[in-house]
Amino acid sequence: MSTVVQNNTQKLSVVNFNTQQQAVYQTEKLNLWYGQVHALKNIDLSIGYKEVTAIIGPSGCGKSTFLKTLNRMVELVPGVRISGEITYNKTDILHESFSVEELRTRVGMVFQKPNPFPKSIYGNIAYGPKIHGIRNKEILNSIVENSLRQAYLWDEVKDRLHQSAHELSGGQQQRLCIARCLAIEPDVILMDEPTSALDPNSTRQIEELIKELKKDYSIVIVTHNMQQAARISDKTAFFLNGEIIEYDQTNRIFTQPTDQRTEDYINGRFG
Repeated sequence: MSTVVQNNTQKLSVVNFNTQQQAVYQTEKLNLWYGQVHALKNIDLSIGYKEVTAIIGPSGCGKSTFLKTLNRMVELVPGVRISGEITYNKTDILHESFSVEELRTRVGMVFQKPNPFPKSIYGNIAYGPKIHGIRNKEILNSIVENSLRQAYLWDEVKDRLHQSAHELSGGQQQRLCIARCLAIEPDVILMDEPTSALDPNSTRQIEELIKELKKDYSIVIVTHNMQQAARISDKTAFFLNGEIIEYDQTNRIFTQPTDQRTEDYINGRFG
């Protein structure tokens, strides 16, 4: 059993990921409490390398909580207690000597609502690399361009890089946030309902981007949109009341679920 310890000072090296391994993340008997509320219950889940894993389920079932355990952001909530194991590239991230800062460099996060910094478009993308010590202008220019290209945003903003990021549309802001995440070269991208605040066209663009990004990244996405999960994910986990009810290949979850509760949720009978 592992217990989260705050204020870590010692750094635990993360093993470089071997592409022959099957899982980038593995949780075993993961439990989480908010005070007396048991929010996650014995979660056993393996997240595949360079796959899109969708987390579905009704509001309050533990989806976002689970996502935030993967980069330990959940610890920012007062009264949180965790037991069990979470391994990232075979390293126990709940170990008292593990570096949270290193983890959050390797595991990026994209939130439900676009949250660009109050900086220029260029400044948003260059922020992470600068924090990590990159000062060379040519290198920063290359990172900014490559990240924006990866996020399918370069052609739309290349002539206004020094304008405020808040002047972009909602969909552009979300792609900017994805580009900002890519600029620090993570292994994993966590997405918490990244299209819920976007119009259908922006949603389509983000979904196409996710399909392209999985060639290079492992992606975990929380979504309430069943059609979205079916379109973009390789595997789907159905959460209910803090438990995993079913986890399988997405096409199997949506066509041949083994649990009646999964079928009922997918078909809109509750949630």
